Amino acid sequence: MRYESVLDLIGDTPLVGIHALSPRPDVRIYAKLEGQNPGGSSKDRIALRMVEAAEKDGRLRPGDTILEPSSGNTGIGLALVARMRGYRLRVVMPENVSVERRQLLEIFGAEVTLSPPEEGSNGAIRLAESIAADDPALVMLFQYGNAANPLAHYEGTGPEIWRDCPDVDCFVAGLGTSGTLMGVGRYLKERNPAVRIVAVEPPSGELVQGLRSLDDGFVPPVFDPALLDRKLIARPRESVEWTRRLLDECGIFAGISSGAAVYGAVRMAEQMESGTVVTLLPDGGWKYLSSGAWTDDLDVVVERATRINYW
Repeated sequence: MRYESVLDLIGDTPLVGIHALSPRPDVRIYAKLEGQNPGGSSKDRIALRMVEAAEKDGRLRPGDTILEPSSGNTGIGLALVARMRGYRLRVVMPENVSVERRQLLEIFGAEVTLSPPEEGSNGAIRLAESIAADDPALVMLFQYGNAANPLAHYEGTGPEIWRDCPDVDCFVAGLGTSGTLMGVGRYLKERNPAVRIVAVEPPSGELVQGLRSLDDGFVPPVFDPALLDRKLIARPRESVEWTRRLLDECGIFAGISSGAAVYGAVRMAEQMESGTVVTLLPDGGWKYLSSGAWTDDLDVVVERATRINYW
């Protein structure tokens, strides 16, 4: 196929069976490989959609600077889109992000502002809001409260899953900004109200790369609890273990939050006699190599992930 721009490659990612991980012979599990997006994650979808929406309503004009709190993938997606669209980008991120994150942002030309590491992503949000208040010329798209976030998944990811797997019984995804769950969940339930929508989140106070617990003090404005049928807890160790199993048994090299999503999909499959579970793997494993997730002792990896933000 031929495309006119790298941005045309965003979306339409493959759905692949990971049935080897299913605990039930009559339950199939499929994974959507969002690492196949050109910026390497599902966040490319929302980055493009947020920029397009801001252009349409006049908030974003040629030469403007976009401001966004992000500890990784959304910032990278926005850096790609901003570079292609002619905008500057300033990303506010915790100081303890992994080296791959900062390198990729700088390669794409983004300016990085660091927030206190002990405050995590919530601290990056607070600092970005303060910076935006002091400089109204900056355009903060704010993924956590931007309606274009779930809309990107309602108009893109959800229809792709339905097209490729109309027999889906359950959709499982990690809970971060909640945009994926809200957009895909709404689309699938409109097609079949019996489809179960399941979120995977870490325990309060524990860090699973790329996920957030709503009990930690920040609920994304785009989140609608009515769309969820269930929430499951995945701890850091489980996330790393299933990231490894995903590679070892299915040959899929994915990020750490993908391990949490797969763990949730397997948990749901355990409770089904037959049917189909679809989960979403937000990114590939390339940006996690410094975590040692596939090579180092499991205890070492889990401890390291509490200090360094790899998402």
